Amino acid sequence: MSALPNCPKCQSEYTYEDGNLLVCPECAHEWTQQSMEESEQETQIVKDANGNVLQDGDSVSVVKDLKVKGSSSALKMGTKVKNIRLVDGDHNIDCKIDGFGAMQLKSEFVKKI
Repeated sequence: MSALPNCPKCQSEYTYEDGNLLVCPECAHEWTQQSMEESEQETQIVKDANGNVLQDGDSVSVVKDLKVKGSSSALKMGTKVKNIRLVDGDHNIDCKIDGFGAMQLKSEFVKKI
């Protein structure tokens, strides 16, 4: 017998299968195994250069000078960026920087303030 996952809503261990649904008898939550796998893939954990977990709306600081494509100036170390937004992709931070405008940054080049 395969072990069924705990309920994602109340963490009850008494889940059971009903057709292709998984059901929790304690809170009556129903879900599919596929929906649970998709929600795990959607959850992304983004960490800064020091290993701190970043979230939408955080303020960060740039940890090294970064060249900016299409500009003759560079983004200097210590530049503060407020209200970041996390996105999927290689450059996983969307933000607006005073003097540069909208940019995408890699989380490995910033630290949480």
